[in-house]
Amino acid sequence: MDGSAAAELERAQRVVMRWDSVASGGSSGGGEDLMLFDGGGDRAEAERFLQAVDDLRRLETPSPGSPPRRTSSAGGSSAVHVAMARLEDEFRHVLSSRAVDLEIEVLAELTSLSTMTSDRTSFSEPVADTEEPALATAGDDDENSVSSSVGRRSSYRSMTSIREIDLFPADAISDLNAIASRLVAAGYGRECLQVYASVRKPAVDSALRRLGIEKLTIGEIQRLEWGVLQPKIRTWIRAARAAVRGVFASERRLCFLIFHDIDLSDITTTSPGAPFTETVKGAALQLLCFAEAISIGRRSPEKLFKIIDLHDALSDLLPDVSDIFAVSSPGESICVQAAEIRTRLADAVRGILSEFENAVFRDLSKTPVPGGTIHPLTRYVMNYITLISDYKATASELIVSRPSATSSISPEGNELTPSFPDLDLPDPESQTPLAAHLIWIIAILEHNLEGKASLYKDVALSHLFIMNNVHYIVHKIKDSPELRELIGDVYLRRLTGKFRLAATTYQRTAWLKILNCLRDEGLHVSGGFSSGISKSALRDRFKSFNAVFDEAHRIQSGWHVPDPQLREELRISISEKLLPAYRSFLGRFRHHIENGRHPELYIKYSVDDLEISVSDFFEGSPPPPHNRRRSHG
Repeated sequence: MDGSAAAELERAQRVVMRWDSVASGGSSGGGEDLMLFDGGGDRAEAERFLQAVDDLRRLETPSPGSPPRRTSSAGGSSAVHVAMARLEDEFRHVLSSRAVDLEIEVLAELTSLSTMTSDRTSFSEPVADTEEPALATAGDDDENSVSSSVGRRSSYRSMTSIREIDLFPADAISDLNAIASRLVAAGYGRECLQVYASVRKPAVDSALRRLGIEKLTIGEIQRLEWGVLQPKIRTWIRAARAAVRGVFASERRLCFLIFHDIDLSDITTTSPGAPFTETVKGAALQLLCFAEAISIGRRSPEKLFKIIDLHDALSDLLPDVSDIFAVSSPGESICVQAAEIRTRLADAVRGILSEFENAVFRDLSKTPVPGGTIHPLTRYVMNYITLISDYKATASELIVSRPSATSSISPEGNELTPSFPDLDLPDPESQTPLAAHLIWIIAILEHNLEGKASLYKDVALSHLFIMNNVHYIVHKIKDSPELRELIGDVYLRRLTGKFRLAATTYQRTAWLKILNCLRDEGLHVSGGFSSGISKSALRDRFKSFNAVFDEAHRIQSGWHVPDPQLREELRISISEKLLPAYRSFLGRFRHHIENGRHPELYIKYSVDDLEISVSDFFEGSPPPPHNRRRSHG
């Protein structure tokens, strides 16, 4: 080394030794005012220090192209070692003190812009009916509460993408790049990356905590009650979107700005992967841990819609996860894990639908609902499949196979359920697999309802029960354009015909005996017509009519047809048969009674009285007393 080079080396050593972190106890002992890169106005000393480091490296390097080596001397730290210790402290200081506070509210905008509807009605409220079916761990007693509050489902596929936020001012980025390049060049790349991770990892963890991500194990998550998990799923979906597109994307950009022109290949064995991956990998795995726990948890029908939400959110994020993490092999493992979790969520959706079908078939509730009204199981199932149709876009992608024929096996020990009939279902080729499953569920429900109808001792009430429940099924299908499109008009017409047949069969069963009282058979004796009426038989016929109608009025007023339009149509149909028959009978024979003693004992009703009484039917409560007008007065 010539004299000028030696002098230059000595000058560089003097500059460096003034900032000996080892001798002064490091930056922690020297305080903030002793830092070179403090973001202040005068940067001359920092520039002199960096120039001195460059001179030391240039003048102490044995030959051009030699690999970086950690320099030391027997008598203590060399100037290069002192310089590297100082730069480590400066690197840590800039990372710790110059970071811009990450505004979680800004990240939250990624969520609010991503969905048109952030919340959906939770399908987990108990059925508020007389008897909750064994299946119905969720449902709704209100005819429209689920569909009206949920509305048409908005997709979780967002229209926003990655939003990179500047985590440091530009001058701080420049300082960090300058420091890192010199640390790596001197063979201190491992220490550089360790310092980087030690500062940025807690910052990333803090951001996720502020977004609502909790550090829970898979076991802890699976032990939580479903009611507790549901709001956590909503929080996770919002937080995951903000974490991936905001926090992780911004950290990737920060790493690029600092390390993009620095060769880190020589230190990959000691610090596998890019600095970015090492910084965020733990947070990313913690984030995915929640979705993984849900994907492998116990499957039950009430979880279906939240799991679809999770699947949609993760599907939406996968391209961004791939873009952000596919910068290194460790990052690729995160991409693979996210894709595997999405696959397990899809499997869970298919498994839950199959479990739901089995649960509908095996519902063993044996207490008939009072008055033949709509069974809680019917409400639950129809509200459930209406929601499935609201998720049609995703559900159609996930449900790729048709219902299994094994679903028709009768449940053990359910003597109330008849053997499953051969169903004349619509042409399978014209249906999507999802549509086939929904039709299959309705067919299973119909089959189950037939078994529940047999619980009623009154055959007429069993037909009224079928009429009510199948009419409700038709009503729910017609009210949902999505569900109606899936079910199709062919099967809808079949259901409509079924409830109309049940209504007709109810009327024939319940009213044949009453209408038979108004026939002429058995009233005539031999002789002329006018003189051939048996007055005793006529009196008995009027008494029989009064008795059977009184009983029908008392009993069937307690029966319930909850749909107002159907209830009125049924009353009109009864009146159209009863009132003309009674009017004709009364017109032909009332004078025979009124000419005798105590006609009020036999002619109890006028035609108007009957019409008023029929208006009491199907209200689901005892009939009110009426001040009837007597026709014989």
